[in-house]
Amino acid sequence: MIQAIQLILALSFLVVIHELGHFTFARIFGVRVEKFYMFFNPKISLFRAKKFNGKWHFAFFAPNTTENDEWGKHPESIEWGIGWVPFGGYCAIAGMVDETHSSEDMAKKDPEPWEFRSKKAWQRLCIIIGGILVNFVAALLIFGALLFQWGSDTLPLRNAEQGLYYSEFLLNEGFRQQDKIIAIDNEEPEALADVVQWLIIEGKRNVTVLRKGDTLSLVMPEDLGNRYLALQQEFDRKERDKKRSDQSYEKLNYVLIGEYFPFVIDSVPAMSAASFAGIEKGDSIVSLAGVPTGSYYEAQNELRKHRCDSIAVTFFRGDTCLTTMAFIGDQGRLGVMAKSKYWFVMLEHKDYTFLESIPAGIEYGLDFLASYIKQFRLVFSKEGAQSLGGFGAIGSMFPKLWSWYTFWHMTAILSLILAFMNFLPIPALDGGYILFLLVEMITGKQPSDKFLEKANNVGFWLLIALLVFANGNDILKIFF
Repeated sequence: MIQAIQLILALSFLVVIHELGHFTFARIFGVRVEKFYMFFNPKISLFRAKKFNGKWHFAFFAPNTTENDEWGKHPESIEWGIGWVPFGGYCAIAGMVDETHSSEDMAKKDPEPWEFRSKKAWQRLCIIIGGILVNFVAALLIFGALLFQWGSDTLPLRNAEQGLYYSEFLLNEGFRQQDKIIAIDNEEPEALADVVQWLIIEGKRNVTVLRKGDTLSLVMPEDLGNRYLALQQEFDRKERDKKRSDQSYEKLNYVLIGEYFPFVIDSVPAMSAASFAGIEKGDSIVSLAGVPTGSYYEAQNELRKHRCDSIAVTFFRGDTCLTTMAFIGDQGRLGVMAKSKYWFVMLEHKDYTFLESIPAGIEYGLDFLASYIKQFRLVFSKEGAQSLGGFGAIGSMFPKLWSWYTFWHMTAILSLILAFMNFLPIPALDGGYILFLLVEMITGKQPSDKFLEKANNVGFWLLIALLVFANGNDILKIFF
């Protein structure tokens, strides 16, 4: 429920400021705005407000305004409202062919000087770009505010003194546990996020590693990113199958690569399987079921294989190596709390002054946008298309417990994504209008209202198909 509330609040905020961008530039150029709504309002509206005859009028749970009622007789005044479909929103701009006006509406009367269609092409372009611009700037400002309030925590790759943990997927590509990545395509990665970005998303191939004092070169395959997406989807499917067969099952995320650190016990709950096995705080697990597990992630992988089973657990207590039998629960866990990686890999914190947070927020936002655009190419592969998610996938990105930092961080990320997606040259999106306006500015010929309407209809159904496909993926992940 908290995840759903955060999703609705974030999207509502982003849609409102997006439409405010269109609204602001429309008013700057003297274009009338007929309606401004948060959420969509087919047939009825939860709330409406409009000023006419010298005073404000309000209506609750009322049918929508028509040209024949009192509210519709004052088009010069803006109607503000809240719809009952809790996603999206709109800004109805006079004289613009969109979801609120058809070409037939435009044909009924001659263009008025206060209409969108009467303005110069560059002015109409500014009005359309306004929404994208506001989403983009808002994201950068939010990132800057987060840095100013909370600072930043980074885990430099150089601080992973014991090297890195590699999943079986990467081990099959030539990596070995505790390899230290020195460079990728002759560029040094600063953090694990850079490694994933360069190998999986950007498709860089030449990796230089330090292995037991020797420097080695590894060459990754061209389709590494698509293969990883396919592997992740298969892993998720198997996890869902196990969850459906056991309601007490707890999902364990697939770790592609991580810092290499030992599995050291931080606490042992009373009456747990580990306590009965004689495992104590400070013990360091080194082997499970006879399989060496030098790192925390290796131990988790092995534990997952032995749900509801008793296995041999070998550990060090000080300088003494001991072995005991322990029962692994149905969630694939030993029943202990382990020391986090931050005990072994130093986290670096940086605070920002107000003036420092502004350029830092801009840099962070631009870096994320560049990364997202590079990821977008994967959508056009079979594996990438199958990984597309709808509202369910987006909602799952929010935490189950409320966190203001995470809420605003996710909101800023979604704001950048919304700006980018709206910039795509697809009819019915802002990018479609931008494309037609640029063509008009180059050729000097304005597309007809009928053409714009047909193009928007095509774009609308394309977007509906995309929404159905993405949300269908969410549904399939639940049931299949």
